[in-house]
Amino acid sequence: MVSLHYDANESVRAQKLPFSPFDATKYWNTTEFPLLPVGKLVLNRNPHNYFNDVEQAAFCPTRMVPGIEPTPDRILIARMFAYRDAQIHRLGVNREQISVNRCPFGAKNYERVGFMNVGSNGGNGPSYFPNTFHGPTNNNNDYNNELPFDVDSLRVDRIDLKNEDNFSQCMLYLNSLSERQTNII
Repeated sequence: MVSLHYDANESVRAQKLPFSPFDATKYWNTTEFPLLPVGKLVLNRNPHNYFNDVEQAAFCPTRMVPGIEPTPDRILIARMFAYRDAQIHRLGVNREQISVNRCPFGAKNYERVGFMNVGSNGGNGPSYFPNTFHGPTNNNNDYNNELPFDVDSLRVDRIDLKNEDNFSQCMLYLNSLSERQTNII
């Protein structure tokens, strides 16, 4: 059992920081940004079949709950771009038919045939949209897709060398280390 926490920051406060909060090389000091508890992460069983349950698992950061949007973090954006292609290469185009990746609610799609097909291949149903055979339908819910922060003011790709502080973060990190950790460095 592991305690699960996260860091949070308001967009107004983020704009006043001397560094970009979405820069992966920067350190969020826990005294200034205290960790907020989410709950406990409990791993209550080992996988029955390691290959089926772990090796074939495919997580994709582009699958987000409506209303939660990605941040302009460069690493996250790269992962959102690359993970799907890597999973297609590793598991095949039918990766979502594998039991560990299958939607528990019976989602319908038109992905058929191809490498590693483990499903019924859609039977004799059509593989085109729209049709009258009760296939997938559009989700026309009007979600608010506005980002909760001003993207232009928090861009990570900006290069501002004259005002960039690349040393105070390192000093904060080094000062937070224990004596044992300092000796290892």
